[in-house]
Amino acid sequence: MARYDRAITVFSPDGHLFQVEYALEAVRKGNAAVGVRGNDIIVLGVEKKSTAKLQDSRTVKKIVSLDNHIALACAGLKADARVLINRARIECQSHRLTVEDPVTVEYITRYIAGLQQKYTQSGGVRPFGLSTLIVGFDPHTGVPSLYQTDPSGTFSAWKANATGRNSNSIREFLEKNYKETSGQETVKLAIRALLEVVESGGKNIEIAVMTREQGLRQLEEAEIDAIVAEIEAEKAAAEAAKKAPSRET
Repeated sequence: MARYDRAITVFSPDGHLFQVEYALEAVRKGNAAVGVRGNDIIVLGVEKKSTAKLQDSRTVKKIVSLDNHIALACAGLKADARVLINRARIECQSHRLTVEDPVTVEYITRYIAGLQQKYTQSGGVRPFGLSTLIVGFDPHTGVPSLYQTDPSGTFSAWKANATGRNSNSIREFLEKNYKETSGQETVKLAIRALLEVVESGGKNIEIAVMTREQGLRQLEEAEIDAIVAEIEAEKAAAEAAKKAPSRET
């Protein structure tokens, strides 16, 4: 294997590009990120690592806007993310100036995935070590969309998805619990999914909500704590309801 993992452009005999697989491993070790698409709302949530005591937490953002109607969350190497985000923002503005129309979510997803794929096929570079969740509303129809891209340059549309650390556990939870929701129920589903892998509750979660009218809005810590408390109360009530019949018998 050692002969084939040095150059990005060399396939191994069994068809692997090891540098791309190593980039996917970097994503799996990154913070968890989740996206849930509702009928009239899209929610992005990420696991937030605790910041140093003297660090300004406002400078550590893992959910960013690319345009008024499009946002992105990522898992993996944050320095790589910064470069990709800046390129995507420039493309959004360039599209507005050239075509006099905002980009669609699929268009900017194709652009980002194309950039990621380009860096798997060129000598002297390495793949981007991050996976992205891209959300937004179609500027013409107003339909919400959620896409995922990964370091290999593939992309796909989802109703709900997760990437990063323990993403398989979150995805299994979403598969069991997802249903078409709107408003606050969509926010609660995203937070419940993240709580499956985040141990410290609301203080280590960053949530952003996007609606067609208001665009992207980051939830305050107090708002997240209130929803977490509501979820925990519902869990406690459900457990109590399960135990009640067994006591009667």
